Amino acid sequence: MKSVMDGTIAITRTFVEEMNFCLDCQACETACPAGVRYGTMVETARTMIDDNRRGFNLKRFVLRNIVAKRGILLFFARLIRIYQKIGLEKLALSVLSIISPSLKKRAQLMPRVSNKFSIEVLPEIKEPNGVARGSVAILTGCVMDVFYADVNLDTVDVLLKNGWRIVIPHQQVCCGSLSAHNGDHHTARDLARRNIEVFEKARADYIVVNSAGCGAFMKQYGELLSDDSEYKERAQQISNKVKDFSEFLYETGFILPESKVDTPITYHEACHLVHAQKVSVQPRSIVKQISGDKYHELNESTWCCGSAGIYNVTHYDHASKLLERKIANIKTTDASIVITGNPGCMGQISHGVKKENLNIEVLHPATILRRLYGFDKRRKQMDDK
Repeated sequence: MKSVMDGTIAITRTFVEEMNFCLDCQACETACPAGVRYGTMVETARTMIDDNRRGFNLKRFVLRNIVAKRGILLFFARLIRIYQKIGLEKLALSVLSIISPSLKKRAQLMPRVSNKFSIEVLPEIKEPNGVARGSVAILTGCVMDVFYADVNLDTVDVLLKNGWRIVIPHQQVCCGSLSAHNGDHHTARDLARRNIEVFEKARADYIVVNSAGCGAFMKQYGELLSDDSEYKERAQQISNKVKDFSEFLYETGFILPESKVDTPITYHEACHLVHAQKVSVQPRSIVKQISGDKYHELNESTWCCGSAGIYNVTHYDHASKLLERKIANIKTTDASIVITGNPGCMGQISHGVKKENLNIEVLHPATILRRLYGFDKRRKQMDDK
């Protein structure tokens, strides 16, 4: 990487393959005694590759022109929802099993599109019962809003239960993490600037993020825009407010549910939570408090499940080896619930569970807390599943 950046060697096909073969899970940063910022280095290298690329690139097109644009993303998500509901998905998978088994495997990774998007359901302001402890702004995200809208609602429910005033800025955009991780720092910086302006107007005490990858990236806004005189200080102020959902509850305190989990449960650590954000004790502590002796530690819990953004799509076979190892470890716990705080991990592990026909739920910490608080009956507005 240094030689390419210094201009002493060219960007070769081998270099491109190596930079994209990396998961960018940042486990090496946790292990490195010298504190080498490898995640930043590999993403900078990917940006150089992207800037020097010639011709049409589908991945860049999708991330820049669909994922990064909320209106267009929601339009395509609605089309996919129809595709999934009227049976076209089953037909397409049947056809792909004949003409392209490899493409069929990748198509099966797609989770179900939510019946309604959280940004459509949630008002911009929600007040708790009684006097608020403070205000919290919520990042609804792009993947979370489209595929895991129920988790966004669970997040809001839990925070309201714990006395927080909720602000959901409707003008927010994608955090920019997927663009940055895949070499498009220009788009990532633009998205960061737009979110900074939006979340400044929210005037919240904290910004709570329920997606590990998004939270890790928003905590880096200050660094991302450190050379931007207009946004540098503003970016750092926003970054300083960002907390992962479990990190926030652990630090501010939460109401312990009256009932506990009554089935074996385990916890998988999302890479961008444990390695990038260094948040590990907090979510595990919460899970242990709500499960007691039903908690079973997961062997290699900090190992990547193979999702790694869109790595499981671009490198399906390699990602599958990591997933098989993760599922094998989960099976040894006898857990019927796996808790994890990232949509990519939720989708990837759910895919592995489905492939092996296991009776295991993969849930976000907000969802298990919402259940234990007894809010299960109030989801008519979202669920017709």
